[in-house]
Amino acid sequence: MRLLVAITGASGSIYGKKLVENATEVGAEVEVIFSSAGEKVYAHELGEPPQNLASLAKAIYRADDLFAPPASGSAPYEAMVICPCTMGTLAAVAQGLASNLIHRAADVFLKEGRPLYLVVRETPFNRIHLENMLRASEAGAIIYPAMPAFYYRPETLEEMVAFFVRRLLARLGLPVHHPRWGN
Repeated sequence: MRLLVAITGASGSIYGKKLVENATEVGAEVEVIFSSAGEKVYAHELGEPPQNLASLAKAIYRADDLFAPPASGSAPYEAMVICPCTMGTLAAVAQGLASNLIHRAADVFLKEGRPLYLVVRETPFNRIHLENMLRASEAGAIIYPAMPAFYYRPETLEEMVAFFVRRLLARLGLPVHHPRWGN
């Protein structure tokens, strides 16, 4: 699978990092786009530069590079995940804006009918957030909030993040194992 991952400035950079790590572990070819705020939040939350993902990702793009492959529908990606997804990015996707590479790539995925997952990170949601989620969903995006599960009794933050990421990758059709209800 050729997977495009966008990391924006919402809190939760660990989800984006683990998504890239786990996807490459199971053989996905991953390319990453960072928003400028995403780079800053990633460095702040994880204590490492975003460039550390270069050893895993096939390519890393900046959101201001509108000439990068993700800007075109002819680029052969199979799915895109914006993880974490800010409410501003959600709003741009919901309104069909394409002012940066993340927004443009999301617009391309919607127009091409390819899977687009938005791992939204905000609480509480206001009415505008909810309306934007509905609008993005009606356009074909999958709203996939970063919400942990507890039925498998996680003991660490790492376990909670890994469960969420593996569940998302399984939904994308990648061969990952994660605890399931009743097992």
